Amino acid sequence: MIQKVGQIMVYVNDQDKAAQFWTEIMGFRIIADRDKEEEHRGIEIGPANGAETSIMLYNKDFVARMSPGVTLGTPSLMFISDQFDQLHANLKEKEIKVGDIVQLPGGRVFNFADFEDNYFAVMESNEA
Repeated sequence: MIQKVGQIMVYVNDQDKAAQFWTEIMGFRIIADRDKEEEHRGIEIGPANGAETSIMLYNKDFVARMSPGVTLGTPSLMFISDQFDQLHANLKEKEIKVGDIVQLPGGRVFNFADFEDNYFAVMESNEA
């Protein structure tokens, strides 16, 4: 029986640049940098305030060679923010590609792109 989602694997071309984006732009923290000197390096990142689920950044070329059947596309991730408007404004100030805020049945949402043009979404927290 599955208890929770532990990690989401994101395959990137440049792990250091990806980690820089998530830490410096998005405010995440590096939880672990495994096998730093090896080709199969994995960088685990997550929100600075902690979360049960983390993101693992793996080298796309390495994964393609080791697991040829794996889909290397970026997963569609929806983040939740309790500082939604501030986050949207901060990303724009940092000249990150940011979409307009749109109203969906579940709440307000916008998307943004990382340094490799992978797009992700943010939804406004509805917790009061």
